[in-house]
Amino acid sequence: METSCKVGKLVELIIFDMDGLIFDSERLAYEVWQAVLGRHGHEINFEFYRKLIGSNEERIKTLCLEKYGKDFPFEELKKERYQEMDKLIKEKGLALKPGLLELLNFLKDKPVKKAVATSTNRERAYKLLNLHHLVPYFDIILCGDEITKSKPDPEIFLKVCEKLSCRPTKTMVLEDSIAGIIASYNGKMMPIMIPDMIEPNEEVKDKTFKCFNNLLEVRDYLAENFFQA
Repeated sequence: METSCKVGKLVELIIFDMDGLIFDSERLAYEVWQAVLGRHGHEINFEFYRKLIGSNEERIKTLCLEKYGKDFPFEELKKERYQEMDKLIKEKGLALKPGLLELLNFLKDKPVKKAVATSTNRERAYKLLNLHHLVPYFDIILCGDEITKSKPDPEIFLKVCEKLSCRPTKTMVLEDSIAGIIASYNGKMMPIMIPDMIEPNEEVKDKTFKCFNNLLEVRDYLAENFFQA
């Protein structure tokens, strides 16, 4: 990636996506989508599901109505999805992505602000983050129902920067979704991809500042290149 991200060593802000980046939740969510839609006579394949990853509920609703028709009972199925997801989380737990706590603890005493920017609505985001007592790690948490435009529009990331008085070009965004990478690139930030269910294609790789296998690698990269002792 050559454009807009060669900004030297300074990072003022690190933004974390939530689903698929903080939590190992995308596979559970896909399982839930299949179960709930199946009960209502609909099918969902991974090709369509990948379009939903990183989107807020309004964009998901739009995509579903386009695919399944204007009579698709989105609000009813949304409630069922949340109920089914809560049931699975209670049965199986909600695992953190490898290296998350190590990265957060590494950053705890560093001169950098930390934020969550998630397409999930605020009530649900806090509910999930509180399962692992993660809220205190972050300076701000911005959610999908607090913005008007979904990723790949950069609005949610730019709003975080504004609220924390940080420059976009000095902001690093950790994402697992293609929509999130494009959003942070469009916002002239440093997109860092840690793939979860979707591997980056060449177009996405070109928009990515760095790509890592897990958050431990992110920690090590930051320690070596940005926060040396």
